[in-house]
Amino acid sequence: MKGNLPAKIVVVDDEKIVRDSISLILNSEEYQVMTFSSAHEAIDEIKKNNVSLVLTDVKMPGLSGLQFLEKIKNMNRDIPVILMTGFPEMNMAIQAIKAGAFDFLAKPFRHDYLKASVQRAVEYYRLVKFEKEYKRSLERAVAEKTKELEKTMENLKTVSRELIQRLGIAAEYRDQETGNHISRMSLYTRCLAKEMKLSADFIENIAVASKMHDIGKVGIPDAILLKKGPLTKEEFEIMKTHTIIGEDILGHSTNEIMNMASSIALNHHEKWDGSGYPRGISGTNIPIEGRIVMICDQYDALRSERPYKKSLSHTETMKILVQGDGRTDSEKHFDPAVLKAFKNVADEFEEIYRSNSD
Repeated sequence: MKGNLPAKIVVVDDEKIVRDSISLILNSEEYQVMTFSSAHEAIDEIKKNNVSLVLTDVKMPGLSGLQFLEKIKNMNRDIPVILMTGFPEMNMAIQAIKAGAFDFLAKPFRHDYLKASVQRAVEYYRLVKFEKEYKRSLERAVAEKTKELEKTMENLKTVSRELIQRLGIAAEYRDQETGNHISRMSLYTRCLAKEMKLSADFIENIAVASKMHDIGKVGIPDAILLKKGPLTKEEFEIMKTHTIIGEDILGHSTNEIMNMASSIALNHHEKWDGSGYPRGISGTNIPIEGRIVMICDQYDALRSERPYKKSLSHTETMKILVQGDGRTDSEKHFDPAVLKAFKNVADEFEEIYRSNSD
């Protein structure tokens, strides 16, 4: 205890000679002894002070030692309580221990027994306090580290999103698309996924991952990619490989957004009836992110002007996608659930295109 404040000890006994005797034995640099003739007087002191130990007589007028013990445990269950009695009985000792007494001393007690019991009790209380403070400091340290980790993870997410955005833009620079196209794709897919009541994580991920749907076009020769007229059959077969190239660029990642982006790159030209490419898969075998991006990409392609085609209005585009035309068959090409959600948010798609047009 050297170097620390003395441990505060409360002594309660209705006999003054007992109180004075204990005080004389224990008062030292290590202990500060406060004596009271009744439990009621001592309670206020225990509430106010950082008491390390209570020694109390068992049989006292008013509140008995066992009743006092119960009150102390209700106030602070960690404070050790030593019960003292001039009439020791086995049943009483057992009852006291069950009630949470730290020790049970028979009067008159030997000084060395008293000192040893008090020393053990004070050391017990010190260790309990140390453990609690250690746990609190550990919890604070964990909370701080968790906060730092969350901040680091958020920074990593921001960097990942920026990288994905730049990769998407890099792909568009090689094509005749614009940066606004990938921004619109992000907004379309977020809107559609939200309407379909998909999870919050899915919505956030597809809004980022969809920006890289055409990243594979970086592997397509300029003569084909930038051709102003229709592609030949052989050229179109080469163009279709941008899906596989995109998956190869983005795949094999531990990042869930990159994994979704890889899936989108591969599957955004697959059709509900299996007539799409590159694998010709159908129905729910096409990942949901691919089914969503497909209709969003087709909407934006129809709305956008290109050297080889004029732009269509929102009404004309909706008619083609919902009712079909010579090239598009809505029942065969689109997931019915995705198409239904798309029709529900058609006005929002029109506003996204209008607000983010080239």
